[in-house]
Amino acid sequence: MRPYVFVNVAMSADGKISTKERRQVKISGKNDFLRVDRIKAESDAVMVGIGTVLADNPSLTVKSQQLRDERKREGKDEDPVRVVIDSHARTPPDADILRKGTGTRIIAVSAAAPQERVEHLKKVANVVVAGSESVDLPEVLAILYQHGVRRLMVEGGGTLIWSLISQGLVDAMYTYIGSMVIGGRDAPTPADGEGFLHESDFIRLQLSEAEPMDDGLLVRWDVRIIR
Repeated sequence: MRPYVFVNVAMSADGKISTKERRQVKISGKNDFLRVDRIKAESDAVMVGIGTVLADNPSLTVKSQQLRDERKREGKDEDPVRVVIDSHARTPPDADILRKGTGTRIIAVSAAAPQERVEHLKKVANVVVAGSESVDLPEVLAILYQHGVRRLMVEGGGTLIWSLISQGLVDAMYTYIGSMVIGGRDAPTPADGEGFLHESDFIRLQLSEAEPMDDGLLVRWDVRIIR
């Protein structure tokens, strides 16, 4: 068993999530920020990859005090469980995701992670070892499910999203398309990684809804596993 997994990502009109230097860019606006805060508050856990932690240093906390209070009234921590996929234990012990907000932090590492780094991280987070050279994502999702996570939000980056969706581990995608062109052949996209070689292997999506928001467009896709 695994949680319901949905990806939330903002990209430019040409499909980039940041610049070629992997510098964070403001793509969406106020209404989308409020939407993201709401779906984060409604989730049991939020997951990112180590690349996002190192590039953006996100806290992944719920920003609205009203939403934080709603979670408390439901007997939950003010913030959802925060999960980092970090095969080689590179998460800085002083990263915002470990310092800011409330609730459980989980760092998933592989057996190849340097033990000294793992021991340092155990002082500030729950460390889960899954996989030999890289993190075994199905195993991590199964562990999260065993610990009560039923709804998991994935906020990036492109390498993690590719790994999840290529393994058939994503149920839905929310894509905010901003009114800008970033450009750059080396600029990251929502699903970086090896990519599929054959059309028969493509992950197919079912359009669920689309609505104008701020200066862009919010699109929701359900993932259809037809392989």
